[in-house]
Amino acid sequence: MKLGSPSLSSHRNVSIAFVVIVVVVVVVVVVVVVVVVVVVVVVVILVEVIVVVVIVEPVVVIVWCL
Repeated sequence: MKLGSPSLSSHRNVSIAFVVIVVVVVVVVVVVVVVVVVVVVVVVILVEVIVVVVIVEPVVVIVWCL
């Protein structure tokens, strides 16, 4: 029984470590995905604002002047 206990506890430690690693990896992946989505949304909003200010505003002013 003394020989069986360490292997059982080490197996349990390995499984706990595996679960911890999986949880950490999942959390990191979720955080990275959220950050990427936020960055993409911000960039898209900025690009739309720039496009509206640079392209649409002059066109509207020109058309309004005509």
